Amino acid sequence: GLSPEEIADLELAGLLHDIGKIGIDRSILKKPGTLTIEEREHVNRHPEIGYQVLRGLNLYRRIAEVVLYHHERPDGKGYPKGITGSDIPLPSKVISVSDAYCSMSTNSVSRDILNDDEIVQEFKLHSGTQFDEHIAKTFVQHVLKKAW
Repeated sequence: GLSPEEIADLELAGLLHDIGKIGIDRSILKKPGTLTIEEREHVNRHPEIGYQVLRGLNLYRRIAEVVLYHHERPDGKGYPKGITGSDIPLPSKVISVSDAYCSMSTNSVSRDILNDDEIVQEFKLHSGTQFDEHIAKTFVQHVLKKAW
């Protein structure tokens, strides 16, 4: 139900959602294993850094808030603001689900790849807490072509 302009903005925000990582020390981003509390706090600043970068550029100002909130969660345990439910912009919820899919479906220094069935289980398990239930369900059914 999004307009063509909203879809274009969502696509652009999806491409630039992690731009704030340019302000995070590369050694932290590439560190294998578990991050320290201090390192995790540093990484968790990337949405705010990205917001500051994008809101300062006229061409990208309209997506800055989407980038700011892409790690927020329906249960309020996200960052940087700890907002919940309908306070999280819809495009940010979409990016959260797609970003999680990318993370779960690619190798990382800290985890192995999950197959699509395992990913579906993760979305179901964290639906309503980490992920917006409607967005997660729609992603599973229409992108992964799996049963919810």
